[in-house]
Amino acid sequence: MKIAYFDCASGISGDMTLGALVDAGADLETIQAGIDSLGLPSCRLVREEVKKHGFRATQIRVEHEPEHAHRHLHHITDMIRASRLSERQQALAERIFTRLGEAEAKVHGTTIQKVHFHEVGAVDSIADICGAAIAWDLLGAERLVCSPVVTGHGYVEIAHGRCAIPAPATAELLRGIPLVGGEVDAELTTPTGAAIVAALADGFGPPPAMSIETIGCGAGQRDLAEQANLLRVFLGEATGDAVHTSEPLWMVETNIDDASGETIAYAAEQLMAAGALDVTTVAIQMKKNRPGVLIQVLCQPAFVERAEAILFAETTTLGVRRWPVQRRSLRREPHTVETALGGIAGKLAWLDETTCRFSPEYEACRQIAQQQNRPLQEVMQLAVAAFAARPPSVSARS
Repeated sequence: MKIAYFDCASGISGDMTLGALVDAGADLETIQAGIDSLGLPSCRLVREEVKKHGFRATQIRVEHEPEHAHRHLHHITDMIRASRLSERQQALAERIFTRLGEAEAKVHGTTIQKVHFHEVGAVDSIADICGAAIAWDLLGAERLVCSPVVTGHGYVEIAHGRCAIPAPATAELLRGIPLVGGEVDAELTTPTGAAIVAALADGFGPPPAMSIETIGCGAGQRDLAEQANLLRVFLGEATGDAVHTSEPLWMVETNIDDASGETIAYAAEQLMAAGALDVTTVAIQMKKNRPGVLIQVLCQPAFVERAEAILFAETTTLGVRRWPVQRRSLRREPHTVETALGGIAGKLAWLDETTCRFSPEYEACRQIAQQQNRPLQEVMQLAVAAFAARPPSVSARS
């Protein structure tokens, strides 16, 4: 499994994240092409190699024409959906902006539809977030672990005045995430950086068991007297158990007997879009012989409160249950098979060191079925047959 680790010893911001991912190997020209498709005014990403306290790093600056626009969330999501970003890149960018919108709405006592983005709605923040989403997708990591987040301390000036660090929206975004104040009298973690961590991280703590292949260093704009203002990204392969991975998760669930199927389907969509790992609905029999639905949400510890908030807001439930679970899963990796209809992407799942199975991706098969005017089942069977005819060798895997 390809995994990544964020070392946030000097906090995290949008430009630090983008710089670190580009430094780790994400292609800047591809990222720029995605940014161009957003329709931002003359927005250009400029890469520069800098040194912070003697350490080399990549710094990304966003150059653009002056503007005075203040955007709402729907302005930004419309921009993302009309772009040429891939479906996964769009989903990642929207998830980050949605987390930002939820945090801003809560601290200002308004709704996510009405909240006004100030700094995070500017061109440079949109470019940082969408660029980070594109870069993360290009690097292909399947799991992200993050160190405790260093926030800094003191005060910061924002659009609403002088605020203690972490700023209100940043603090809201970092709910459930381990924090460290640090010794630096400055804002080290910005709302943009906090939103990226909250939306992408699968776990928090020390570096996981991994074989490091690449280290990317992204520089912040500020020069700190105490330390190098860097975000480090470690990219590599998981080690330890060669086949299985184990991680602590949470299950959140509720029983409902007075909601429509459309309501439940919409709630499940919102949960997945916000960052749930899985959402399951099960038909059940409730009191007074009423048919009902059990909704189960599998999620990371930091997502539990968000899952509960969505269930309360989008369904008729009056209460939810939660408990910790341990998920053990097979190691998996992306794999493409060649067929008469072209390459078809899918996933390999390793049962042991020498045996694996292949599952074609539905979306890849659907696109080919539509382009070639073939039945979906035929395309999926072709992919499975192509894999059976030429399975990967153990040496190729290593």
